[in-house]
Amino acid sequence: MTIRVDLRLDRGSFRLAADFEVPASGFTALFGPSGCGKTTLLRAIAGLEPAVDGVLRVGQDSWQDGTRRLPPHRRAVGYVFQQPALFAHLGVRDNLRFGMQRGQGEREGLDFDQVVELLGLSGLLERPVPGLSGGERQRVAIAQALLSKPRLLLMDEPLSALDQTSRSLLLTYLDEMLRQLEIPVLYVSHALDEVARLTDRMV
Repeated sequence: MTIRVDLRLDRGSFRLAADFEVPASGFTALFGPSGCGKTTLLRAIAGLEPAVDGVLRVGQDSWQDGTRRLPPHRRAVGYVFQQPALFAHLGVRDNLRFGMQRGQGEREGLDFDQVVELLGLSGLLERPVPGLSGGERQRVAIAQALLSKPRLLLMDEPLSALDQTSRSLLLTYLDEMLRQLEIPVLYVSHALDEVARLTDRMV
């Protein structure tokens, strides 16, 4: 099983041309200088760039080709942004329940208790989101993405906004997640230490 990406996007003077195939397992780093198109590529894979052309296959499923293009809500993608995209008016538990609603259906994945344990969230479930630290918010955002039961997890510099202590702690959780999960991850980072520690291969 592989992930096949052959996508192109022209935007003014910028041209994205991504052509690679990686195993549909483990962490794959998307690495390169600022402005080379890493985030744009994640958005294209998620279906959020309507002008992108090309082919995208995840396993045996075609998400995009010359005649067919799945809309974003039909792509089984979990997306973790640089800044956690959580609902500030909801507590941690209800933010996680929102992820579970997206994951309803026939796809297999971790259940609520497994995700909470994996990311060390049991002590945060009754907390309001505005009272969380940056590292805690990012752990909740990752849990929310996992509870949507994605076939592919996209992570866009999830540690870049954290202080060194929070970053080290979250790296430990990601390391554990890598060992336990079978979900393929495309991981954008500028930090070589993150890439060396977490990822199996680099694009």
